[in-house]
Amino acid sequence: MLEARPFDIPRFLGRQPLFSAIEPAALERLAASCQLRRLERGAMVFHVGDPCESFWITVVGQVRLYVIAPNGNEKVIELIGPGGSFAEALMFLGKPCLVNAQALADTTLLNVPRQAVLDELEADPKFAMRMLAGLSRRLHGLVADVQAYALQSGIQRVIGYLLRGAGDEEAELVVSLPVSKATLASRLSLTPEYFSRVLRELEDAGLIRVDRRDIHILDPQQLANYQAG
Repeated sequence: MLEARPFDIPRFLGRQPLFSAIEPAALERLAASCQLRRLERGAMVFHVGDPCESFWITVVGQVRLYVIAPNGNEKVIELIGPGGSFAEALMFLGKPCLVNAQALADTTLLNVPRQAVLDELEADPKFAMRMLAGLSRRLHGLVADVQAYALQSGIQRVIGYLLRGAGDEEAELVVSLPVSKATLASRLSLTPEYFSRVLRELEDAGLIRVDRRDIHILDPQQLANYQAG
């Protein structure tokens, strides 16, 4: 769809929380320095050690941020879907990339150069505050992840993921996994085998029904109260 007509970068930027309060003229200046990059599934955005002179916003598709342990195992740090941004903090530090970034599907990214951001930070204090708020939200999310890994069991992490954003709904709902089960397991700091075992346990308990990547939650309240035997 993006190929069918010119992509309106200023309009896209204005829809992002980070840039929503920016004046149209500033959006035009910023957009003039941005570039769209289209990647096929499996293509790398950057590797550990690459220079970081910009940050990225996902337009369509999905990107995983991950590291590789000395034993060769991969750990998924974060999954970035449409509207999500990444590499902002590294860009400001002026240090090489600390993680790898890879497209999990055919993906379109918007590259926002460091110098263009610095120019707007100098011109608009409100933009600086929004950038700080965005970085703070990212840090808060990572801290919450660390707390969950340290304080919650594996099955609690899986249930928490399935019920994220469910609110107080009591009716059946469907969660479509945006990535493979192996990738999601790594994101939750679980082995793929354990993740599949938890899904089978919850299915045997009559709480969910698994249909490939679609997880049908039959009773969200019972699932939230479930305790492994």
